[in-house]
Parts: sequence; structure tokens; C-alpha cells
Amino acid sequence: MSTATLDAGRAPTGTAPTAPSLLRLVRVELRKSYDTRAGRWLLIVIGLAVLAVVAISLFVEDAPKRFTDHFGITQLPISILLPVLGILLVTSEWSQRTAMTTFTLVPRRSRVLVAKVLAATVLAVLGVAVAALASVLATVLTPVFSDAERDWDITAALVGQVLVVQVVSVLAGVAFGMLLLSSPLAIVLYFVLPTVFTILVSLISALDWVRDWLDLSTTSMPLFEDGVDAQGWLQFGTSVGLWVALPMLLGWVRIQRSEIA
Repeated sequence: MSTATLDAGRAPTGTAPTAPSLLRLVRVELRKSYDTRAGRWLLIVIGLAVLAVVAISLFVEDAPKRFTDHFGITQLPISILLPVLGILLVTSEWSQRTAMTTFTLVPRRSRVLVAKVLAATVLAVLGVAVAALASVLATVLTPVFSDAERDWDITAALVGQVLVVQVVSVLAGVAFGMLLLSSPLAIVLYFVLPTVFTILVSLISALDWVRDWLDLSTTSMPLFEDGVDAQGWLQFGTSVGLWVALPMLLGWVRIQRSEIA
């Protein structure tokens, strides 16, 4: 029997390809957030908006000048715009028709979705870090543009609370993206539905309890101040369940069961 015959009858000894680690998937998702033109421009706009807010707070004479005040006001553009990046993190797979490639390389869709959620969380943390750096700059420059002295007073609890709010905001964008799988529709409804809901529960006095427990914009406001009590956290958690957990769960199920074309 020849060597060629032996080789032909021998089973292949190569090892099966291993699935990419979760850390690698998160890094890929983070790269996707700035690899597209829309993502890059959105990040640039967020940075410019934060700098604009800092400039306004420095030049407006009556604006608060403490580090805490700067830190709070720089969160505004981040909380408005960064969730859009969370939406695009999910919907771009369908708008750019890369979902089939992604889920072919990683057949377990849940791992891809977990990576997107973790990447969105990292983006929220980075957003708060950028706001903190901008606030440091504003506080350093405060005596140059006003008679106020530098005030660095801020508590770790407040920073943690703001971080929680920003993470929830970005994850709300991810949740809407998962549920709708369409960038324009998800972006529009992300802004319209909570706004309409807030207006309705604010205009009807009988719905005050709904506003206090289910309106995310209302329940998140106390977290921008020190001393949130147990009821405040419970109200915030209830509204997060409605606007983040529920749509994310429904979107998760939809993506797991849908046909990828």
C-alpha cells in the first residue's frame, strides 16, 4: 500500500476554528461605532456640543461655575446624542446588510447582542469621562472669565448616579434599535414616544402617579443631585423596566427568531 493511499484514508487532523471571545466581539462592536461615516460624525458632533456647552457656561455671567455644575450641564448633549449611536450600533447591521455576515461568523446571536450591549455601556462610560475632562477644563478656566473661584466639590455618589443615567440612556437606544431594526424609525420613535408620554402624563393630573413611576425623564432627574432615597431608586428602576428592559427583551426575542436575509 502506497503512502498516498494511506494519506487519502487518514482523517483530517486540523483543529476546528474557535469562536471569537466576548472581549474581541466587544472590540469589534466598538470599532463599528466609529467606522461608519454616521458614527464618526455623531462622535464629532457630541464632542463639539460638549465644548460649546462649556464655552457658554464660561461666558454667561450668571451661569453656575462649580465643577458639579459644569459636570451636570455637559451631560446634556451626551444624554441626547449618544443613545443615537446606541441605535446605530444595532440597526447598522440591517441597513448595511452585514447581519448575515455577522451571524454567520458568530452563529450564536445572543453573544453578538451581549457584545453590543457591553460596547454601548463602554461608550456611555467614555461619554461621562469626556464630560468630566471638559468640566475640569471649565473649572480651571473659571477665574479667567469671571470673579468666581474654583470649586472642585463633588461626591463619588453623584458621579456614580450620573454614570448610571448615561448607561441607561444609551441602552435605551440599543433597546429601540433591537426592537425596530430600522435606523430612521428607531431614532424618530426614541425621541417622539418618551416626549409624547411625558407631555400626556404632565397635562393630566390623574396620571401624576404614572409620571412619578414610569416617566424616565422625571425619575432620572433626582439622580443628578446627591441624596437619592430608596423610593427614588425604585421609581427610576420601574421606568427603566418600561423604556429599556421591555423593548430590549422584545427586540432580543425578535432578533433570535427572525430570518436574516
